[in-house]
Amino acid sequence: MLYHLLRLIVSIGIRLFYRQIRVKNREYLDDKGPKIIIANHPNTLMDAWILGYVCNRRVYYMTKGTFFTSPLKRWVLNGLGMIPVNRKADGVSSGVSNEDSFEACYRLLEEGETLVVFPEGSSFQGRLLRKLKSGAARIAIQTELRNEGGLGLKIFPVGLNYIRPEKFGGSVLATIGEPISPLPYLEEFKTDSLKAARKLTEQLTMGLSRLIVRSEQSEEEELVEGIVDIISSDYIKSESKGVERDVEVMRSVFDQMNVIRISQPWKIEEIKMLVESINWQIDNLNIKSDFLDRKYRSTMFKRQLVQSILFLVLGFPIFLYGFIHNIFQFKITDFIVVKAIKEVEYTAPILVLLGLIFYPCVYLLFMFGFDFIFELEGWMKCTYYWSMPLTGLAAHYYYQYYKHVLLKRKFIFLMRRNKNDIETLKKERESLKKLVFEI
Repeated sequence: MLYHLLRLIVSIGIRLFYRQIRVKNREYLDDKGPKIIIANHPNTLMDAWILGYVCNRRVYYMTKGTFFTSPLKRWVLNGLGMIPVNRKADGVSSGVSNEDSFEACYRLLEEGETLVVFPEGSSFQGRLLRKLKSGAARIAIQTELRNEGGLGLKIFPVGLNYIRPEKFGGSVLATIGEPISPLPYLEEFKTDSLKAARKLTEQLTMGLSRLIVRSEQSEEEELVEGIVDIISSDYIKSESKGVERDVEVMRSVFDQMNVIRISQPWKIEEIKMLVESINWQIDNLNIKSDFLDRKYRSTMFKRQLVQSILFLVLGFPIFLYGFIHNIFQFKITDFIVVKAIKEVEYTAPILVLLGLIFYPCVYLLFMFGFDFIFELEGWMKCTYYWSMPLTGLAAHYYYQYYKHVLLKRKFIFLMRRNKNDIETLKKERESLKKLVFEI
């Protein structure tokens, strides 16, 4: 009961926080047999929540034992399907036995349940897939051995690819890979458990690697993300849309940069300098890079600007209503995150948790306050309560649109007064595309 209630609440939270959550190959998880899900781990608690959202059935998680530090935490986490495990890096936690934890995993899988393991061991926000621990492989093989290979256990790799993972309005692509069976490793495990577990772990690593966009070093990741921000996504042909398209663009640029690094490494420094130059000009001119793709027609841009201003004027009352009812929650959650969060990996889940606490509570205070003054009817209370989050979202997108209109106005001004600067920037952008894609 506790699990399903919290899953519902958290699912609402992450759907509000992320603009798009796309699940690819979801049908793979429709199999009713026991399964282990392994995934990369770039976004701490958010990764676990995303996997819980992806799976229609209840899932159980292997979690580091340091979270289970009190009877209350132990009760809550056990109710959420968390199974504690001692990691070498953390030492032994009081009341946590790895032997008991692994036994609990075996029993759950034998009952046909789903177990989630993050085999990297810890969370790190980046596109680097770290060396996988062998725990998931050992659990899979040992469970099948206990059942003489007749359980039908499958391991499903899931690649989590985030676009702006720590930002409200970011997006997620969860790609589910084809199942991997531990059966080929059973006999070897009987004679050499380390070697068998290592071989299965290598297969899991290969399966997971194919599902994520990954880099070998942080500098490369920063450079690729800089290139993606500058070039137009239309430059790369794809039938996909939304976050799936964004991830494909990112993967294409990574692939190109890997080829360049091997075949023409001298071009890397030139690309870096060009990216820095273009970004400096974009910041200095205060425009959006995607404006550079548009053919400038003064009449069309002016008409769009007038329409945008009219929309902003008409929508201002809704923005003001949403702003008044949501600004306190926004400011307090932002203040807490800035003061309390040191690692960027924790930003998104903490924002979601704080939002799930502060926003409904403040809405209730508004509702009770208005009811005290105006003695609202039941249907009016309900309407008023739900109008606050809806107009809050509208206010957020109104503000984003307002900033977009200001940038468009700036672009029109530049095209009339500083057209040469824009043309120079376009030429450098085309040069960057040729450097990266024409090898």
